[in-house]
Amino acid sequence: MGAMRAPDQQPEPAPRQAADEQPNTSRESARSARARGNRELGGANASARPIPLTGRQYHIRAGDYDATVTELGAGLRRLSYRGEPVITGYEPDELPPAGAGQLLAPWPNRIDGGRYEFGGVRLQLDLTEPARANAIHGLTRWANWDLADSAASASGPDPRSPTLSAPAPASGDQVTLMHFLHGRPGYPFCLALSVTYRLHPASGLAVGVTAWNVGSRPLPYGTGSHPYLTTGASVVDDCELELAAAFWLPTDERGIPSGPALDVTGSPFDFRAARTIGSTQLDHALTGLARDESGLAWARLTGGGVRLGLWAGPGYDWLQVFTGDALAPGQRRRALAVEPMTCPANAFVSGEGMLTLDPGDSVTHTWGIHVIDRA
Repeated sequence: MGAMRAPDQQPEPAPRQAADEQPNTSRESARSARARGNRELGGANASARPIPLTGRQYHIRAGDYDATVTELGAGLRRLSYRGEPVITGYEPDELPPAGAGQLLAPWPNRIDGGRYEFGGVRLQLDLTEPARANAIHGLTRWANWDLADSAASASGPDPRSPTLSAPAPASGDQVTLMHFLHGRPGYPFCLALSVTYRLHPASGLAVGVTAWNVGSRPLPYGTGSHPYLTTGASVVDDCELELAAAFWLPTDERGIPSGPALDVTGSPFDFRAARTIGSTQLDHALTGLARDESGLAWARLTGGGVRLGLWAGPGYDWLQVFTGDALAPGQRRRALAVEPMTCPANAFVSGEGMLTLDPGDSVTHTWGIHVIDRA
């Protein structure tokens, strides 16, 4: 696929030789040639600007909320309320720090050694967390995602693809991006993915992630998202967390589950009643989530006069909570990652929460962030 440019950018001119490297061309003729090239690329006065690392930027807004979604990985780069950030953001020309705002598919978290078996076939994924010899966070977070209408026109309509025919893939308050994950070693399947980010003046951000098997064989699937919530407090220690989860999952030093989920009662991971995070170090998946009358599970973070809620719809049965103690000093314990996941770490090996999509099957999961109160 050729390089893509941001909507407000002119194409970058092709590299040129210096005038003294053109033996049959004078400096004046070289300048004339460059001028002709510039006119062909967008006008004599066109000024080329570099494309940011995260590609095209899609800005959406509703009421007091505004957000930015990136072409790279369909990531949530920025979400703010009344001009103040409610997640850890970053610049367009910066890679997401510590996975901030990334969409994770076709699995979240880790796969031990990148090895698993599916359909009687042993498969080996690339080790994308080499320090721990794991495959981590799926295959699409560093891929280019296209606007849904662009993807539809490029691939042709597909009656099995519910979002390809969805109206208004990009508007003032929402954007829909798509990615086709073709087969590769370790994941020899064909999966189409769609994500819609939508803002509402009253309820904030809602994210819908759809996957459908457009290939010829069953495939394994899971998804997650990686936002870091921030109330504006300098560290999360003084923030109060409420998360009604009955069980926590122990892991080894490589982040791989070391046993079954355990009761949170009496553990440092019991936040069923709101309490201050303090010095608790969290990098754990919580499950057994209590849900409200709408079927939503909630994590609520309060600090600095702000109360945030992250909700996870049906199918998101795990919330990975991370205080960031292993991050660089400038990022450590500055925000709280609350990651909705359909399955825990190593699900492709254990089968815990892993979904199997038959050819033509699709599944959608939704989650969101809401500013409950602000002083």
